[in-house]
Amino acid sequence: MLQDIVEVKVLDGYRLHLRFEDGVEGVVDIADLVRFEGVFSQLRDRRAFEKVRVHPELGTVVWPGGADLDPDVLYAEVTSKPIVVAQPAVARGESA
Repeated sequence: MLQDIVEVKVLDGYRLHLRFEDGVEGVVDIADLVRFEGVFSQLRDRRAFEKVRVHPELGTVVWPGGADLDPDVLYAEVTSKPIVVAQPAVARGESA
């Protein structure tokens, strides 16, 4: 149930206001989702964090340097709905 992010606004702290293509909007605290290590270490610097943008092809938020987040995870955070993973037919006991 991939919903692309179409707008991002930087708020205080490490929070982002996100709007998805289906009209759902909400706030996500990135500090609750990632450790600021590895590719995310640069985001400890507020100026670097504020360089977030929506990648038009990926449909998610990205930062210079390669940091990005799964839009399904962000959608689940905003809506408080779990991510549903479809099981392959074989795993459900159906023949292929």
